[in-house]
Amino acid sequence: MAVNINRVILGGNLTRDPELRYISTGRAVAQVGIAINHVYTTESGERREDVTFVDIEAWGKTAETMGQYLKKGRPVLVEGRLKLDTWDDKQTNQKRSKLKVVCDRFHFLDSGGNRSGEAGAAATPRPEKPAAGASPAPEPDEPPAEPHDDVPF
Repeated sequence: MAVNINRVILGGNLTRDPELRYISTGRAVAQVGIAINHVYTTESGERREDVTFVDIEAWGKTAETMGQYLKKGRPVLVEGRLKLDTWDDKQTNQKRSKLKVVCDRFHFLDSGGNRSGEAGAAATPRPEKPAAGASPAPEPDEPPAEPHDDVPF
């Protein structure tokens, strides 16, 4: 039996303010970038730091929340899935590709600008209700809705 798991959890600082836009159907999409620092010591005792830059894409209410509350430099934890975009470069006629994370939810890692004022409060997407009799059109690159029920034990 084949098992396919595509889940990513990353923590870092925003490299730019979120770029929020709306597609033709009115659905929000946000593009942000995060920098993830890795500090280590070499065998000679020298302290070094590597930085990895990752592009993040969010849809719907999550995108709108990112656009409202996140700013460059703010620390966040992002949960989502990896997605590979491919295209033909018009200048060189070569195939290009870029790996990014499609975010289903994120968490504030500080208290700055947080609605509740609590550090680490989560911003979770809520499913949107279609109008009566209307069937929602599928969105490209939209992550599937997942139930996030809090069950107290």
